[in-house]
Amino acid sequence: MAQVFKIIPTTQKYDWGKIGLSSKVAQYAAAAKVPGFALDEKAPYAELWMGTHPSGPSRLLESEANVTLAQYLTSHPELIGSNVVERFRSAGAAQGNLPFLFKVLAIEKALSIQTHPDKKTAEQLHKERPDVYKDDNHKPEMALALTPFTALCGFLPLPQIATYLSSTPEFAALIPPTIASQFLSIASSSDPSGPAEKAALKDLFSAVMTAEESLFREQLEKLVARYEGGQETGAERGVKELVLRLQSQFPGDIGIFCAYLLNYVKMGPGEAIFLAAGEPHAYVSGDIIECMATSDNVIRAGLTPKLRDIPNLVAGLTYGAGDASRHMVRPVRFDGAAHTQLYDPPIPEFAVLQLALPAGEAEAHPQIDGPSIAIVTEGTGAVQWGGSQRLDVAEGDVVFVGAGTGVTFKAGEKNRLTVYRAFVEAL
Repeated sequence: MAQVFKIIPTTQKYDWGKIGLSSKVAQYAAAAKVPGFALDEKAPYAELWMGTHPSGPSRLLESEANVTLAQYLTSHPELIGSNVVERFRSAGAAQGNLPFLFKVLAIEKALSIQTHPDKKTAEQLHKERPDVYKDDNHKPEMALALTPFTALCGFLPLPQIATYLSSTPEFAALIPPTIASQFLSIASSSDPSGPAEKAALKDLFSAVMTAEESLFREQLEKLVARYEGGQETGAERGVKELVLRLQSQFPGDIGIFCAYLLNYVKMGPGEAIFLAAGEPHAYVSGDIIECMATSDNVIRAGLTPKLRDIPNLVAGLTYGAGDASRHMVRPVRFDGAAHTQLYDPPIPEFAVLQLALPAGEAEAHPQIDGPSIAIVTEGTGAVQWGGSQRLDVAEGDVVFVGAGTGVTFKAGEKNRLTVYRAFVEAL
């Protein structure tokens, strides 16, 4: 039984993905010559899935029987590790299921205004609507930018929302005067996380998302015409570009007004955000590494042709408000390694390592008490373990590393090696 081996990821085509080889998803699949992958230059390649989720299970590369990773791990639970199996038994670890799902996303068109349920809510939604909410797990997630990346992320500070209420009449027109007045009265509160403040924000958000279609379409037309005519106020300059972009992609959609409610973040490669359960968000553009608890549960409310579940979205949000810095994940050096950064969000299901190794150099990662999956996003090199065992790797290759296996990454003599590695430990 090998401790380290290559796996075949699953590519997903959704209409919001980048087209052909402009997509990192397609680039990696093509570079690695993923079995079964045939490039369509006109297709939108949106996601690359690496893990055991049944909607897109990875398979062993060196397997004539087309064995899935979950099937193999069920037969070899020591690769997950006894501590992880016990800690995540409720998530199916004993049946070979990893507690995390690792992805690459390539975003051309904005994803929906959405949130993910906590564990209790996920169980309830799955029981009530298994056709929509297809598993009973929660889905906290982290997005790590590979290229310039933009997103809507968490509620704005209350004073900023109040500024938009005062400066954007089309936005204000969606909100009943009593709700607007109540919100403005608490917007400068010194305790934005207080129950009254959260209740006022919930009422405001709910009023916007449930506004009559005839009303919000009329106001959106006025807003777009004003922006296209160059009539934005100083307070609106930061969102004008976003509003017009979303309108071009989802004309007449209520989700466009979330530009006045959620933080609009612009990130560079290596920057990361974490979104816990109940945090509203929408990825707008860019290529990212994404890691999450193993789930495909999404509650949507705008910027989507899919089912919108506004009641459950409104009910499930935490209504925390503040600038986007509260969602940022700041990396630290991993176990003294000179070229490896650790992104460790505040949840037990996963963390992610970023290895950026100069040409010709090597770096050891000590053994991890749990399984991991690594993808090469740049260059060529090798993974070495057990003294003499070696696996050559190149861009697009996806590698599974079993629990308790120390590995050394070595870059090729003429190129840098960049690797992202998701893992779990039962600490």
